[in-house]
Amino acid sequence: MEIIMRPSTLGLVVGLILGVAGAFGGFGAFVLVAVLGAIGFIVGKAVEGQIDVSSYLPGADRTRR
Repeated sequence: MEIIMRPSTLGLVVGLILGVAGAFGGFGAFVLVAVLGAIGFIVGKAVEGQIDVSSYLPGADRTRR
């Protein structure tokens, strides 16, 4: 049986693991894990092409010449 993870799911898992590894205990750790998990999820969605982040990048509004 082969398990395939989408990039957004993998990003969420990685963000959560990094958050847990970086912080131990308390409300601050909870917030840190939640923020890193959300960032990982968003990066995964961007990699999948489901979120367009080009408008947030510098120089995205320039036209090619």
